[in-house]
Amino acid sequence: MCNDKLHQFLHALPKCEHHVHIEGTISPELLFKLASKNGISLPLDDPAFDSPATLQARYQNFSSLDDFLHYYFIGFSVLISPSDFEALTYDYLSHAYTQQVYHAEIFFDPQAHISRNISYHTIITGMSAAKKRAAADFPKLSVEFIPCLLRHLPVSSAHGLLTELLESGHFSDGTLVGFGMSSTELGMHPSIYKSVYEAAQSAGVVNLTAHYGEEGPSDFVKDALSILGVGRIDHGRRSAEDEELVAQLAESNVMLTLCPISNLVLKGVDGIQELPIRKFLDTDVRFSINSDDPAYFGGYILENYCAVQEAFGLAVDDWEKIARGAIAGSWCSPFRKEQLLKEVEGVIQQWNLE
Repeated sequence: MCNDKLHQFLHALPKCEHHVHIEGTISPELLFKLASKNGISLPLDDPAFDSPATLQARYQNFSSLDDFLHYYFIGFSVLISPSDFEALTYDYLSHAYTQQVYHAEIFFDPQAHISRNISYHTIITGMSAAKKRAAADFPKLSVEFIPCLLRHLPVSSAHGLLTELLESGHFSDGTLVGFGMSSTELGMHPSIYKSVYEAAQSAGVVNLTAHYGEEGPSDFVKDALSILGVGRIDHGRRSAEDEELVAQLAESNVMLTLCPISNLVLKGVDGIQELPIRKFLDTDVRFSINSDDPAYFGGYILENYCAVQEAFGLAVDDWEKIARGAIAGSWCSPFRKEQLLKEVEGVIQQWNLE
């Protein structure tokens, strides 16, 4: 945690999280607990799985995105029943709330679970139960869910997932707030999934996003906007390499969901100071700061805020701009946005008085 003079302000500042994978929030302790409960054998030939402590230590030494994904997929193999998904989701929400996350839009990967015979119904039943509990326990917190297709699986699988989601009626009844795409980006041009996004749009799914500009070039971001019709880009840090794209993002108010510690841990950057935070602020590119897979990367949302502050020494006005932009880019009702803005304004006013 940072020692910056704004630390207490950063802690108090109401936050919106738009880029967190629920599967990436499973702590080593919960992983071992659910593995025991469900009779799941963890890899005996990998000393990382000797204990929660050794597994946590291994998470501090990822060599690449693929190295991380290896452990990521092992991690969620312990999720079997609705109660497991409820425990996972509630655990994240309770932790996030202590860091003043007042609005969370949570990614999840149905295909990864369906491929191991865990149904979409099982996943969403558990996550929805956690959301209901959180509504009672954390009165200032609003929660939304965003299923993501996985790029490393065939396009036909993505179409199958979308069909199941549409047939569930969960886009229309509010259970799901949007549709996204994650997993490895290299070699996966947006055009590959054009048909899936067109099908989603034709079915009336309004909120579309996709992971681009993390590993892949800025052209991937530009093409995701034009080919897929997304209104948000997850990661998107490499957008800064294209001045025309930067201007386009600023003009269109497309939000980037940046994940600073994730980029550092996965060797996308050598230091947080390499991220284009200052450039995006100065050019009015809207972005939020997020934790991505916090149980693996050693930082939840507050740790990411602090890492940015330590690297850039931002002013209160900068953080107010970030907070307001994050609210404006959220997929919640105008009424909810007004509530969140009032929370931010209250903290800003109090800080300015001190």
